[in-house]
Amino acid sequence: MKYIIILGDGMADEPIEALDGRTPLEYAHTPEMDRLAKMSEIGMVHTIPEGMSPGSDTANLSVLGYDPKIYYTGRSPLEALSIGVAMEPTDIALRCNLVTLTEEADTYEERRIIDHSSGEISTEDAACLIDAVKKELENDIYKFYVGTSYRHLTIWKGGQVVELSAPHDHLGQVIGPWLPQEKSLYEMMKKSYDILVHHPINQERRKQGLNPANSLWFWGAGTRPALKSFKEKTGRDGVMISAVDLLKGIAVGASMENIYVEGANGGLHTNYKGKAQAAVKALLEDGKDFAYIHVEAPDEMGHQGNLAHKIEAIESIDREVVAVVTAAMDAAGEAYRLLILPDHPTPLRIRTHSSAPVPYLLYDSTAPRRESWLYNEKQGMAGGIDITPGHTLIDRLFEK
Repeated sequence: MKYIIILGDGMADEPIEALDGRTPLEYAHTPEMDRLAKMSEIGMVHTIPEGMSPGSDTANLSVLGYDPKIYYTGRSPLEALSIGVAMEPTDIALRCNLVTLTEEADTYEERRIIDHSSGEISTEDAACLIDAVKKELENDIYKFYVGTSYRHLTIWKGGQVVELSAPHDHLGQVIGPWLPQEKSLYEMMKKSYDILVHHPINQERRKQGLNPANSLWFWGAGTRPALKSFKEKTGRDGVMISAVDLLKGIAVGASMENIYVEGANGGLHTNYKGKAQAAVKALLEDGKDFAYIHVEAPDEMGHQGNLAHKIEAIESIDREVVAVVTAAMDAAGEAYRLLILPDHPTPLRIRTHSSAPVPYLLYDSTAPRRESWLYNEKQGMAGGIDITPGHTLIDRLFEK
């Protein structure tokens, strides 16, 4: 038996008036997921433990079977694992976003944050900007490391876990109330604007109609993580297929293999089909037991508040990931169990994450059911199954 999880990050949402009260998942054309739903168990799962902030870090740990209340030490330390940064016990890791702030205000504190991803900036352009920051701000206490796209890392030697706000939680807002209370972090963010605002890369981005990456934004502080091996925990030899450092870092911590897919970039136009094909190869040719396919695009479109693009991302997952995986597995005659779900909702109304439960679909190729439902939030609730805590859902995937 082979096991697969296909995770559409932030895919769940709320009913939207423009869609006649349907969610993007309900509205999107998803014939493959709806076909599978008629032969599957569907229900709802609470991936965010009560009292914890909703995010891809806690939620994906839950989906992989790791109780966030035990294993979560912060988002950035997981990304440090992906980048290959060795953390000392006294180190603090910080997510270091490249964001877009308005440029008309007189003071830094009066500016508004308009894009947490700087227009999904390329890693190549971002690396040049981070290098410019390093030359001015790096010292024996603060070290900067390039990640992927707008997502980068800062290590604070001998630091402390401080409360910091995620930039995607405050889009369109004046940044003053959300700046760090820690003076050194505050000053570095402020200086980063002066370093980046007139950088040649940002001048060129403006000419092209793209958002400039004109400031750093620190958040997600945490200490060195310690995850149990996924194989030791589940008995399965697994691979991770994702474009984002967070998921790659979780895989490193869990001693899973990360598979690189060319063209996978965490955006709307990622290489969906390449991810599916990589999973199939790992399962059918390389002898792996388990594949985790993570697709970031719906979450990014939710943060951007772009309804049409969120629907497009969901349809791409159905057509180029789910359909490709199931067709290949069926053609090979390989028995498999498939779990499809989001990690959390990213409602377009609020443009950030929520803690609401999400719908899951669990399909077994050896024991297809006969049901009438489709795959979406409404049908998931109608399925009558409500799983909490979320980290127990994977037990249903692996049960015999």
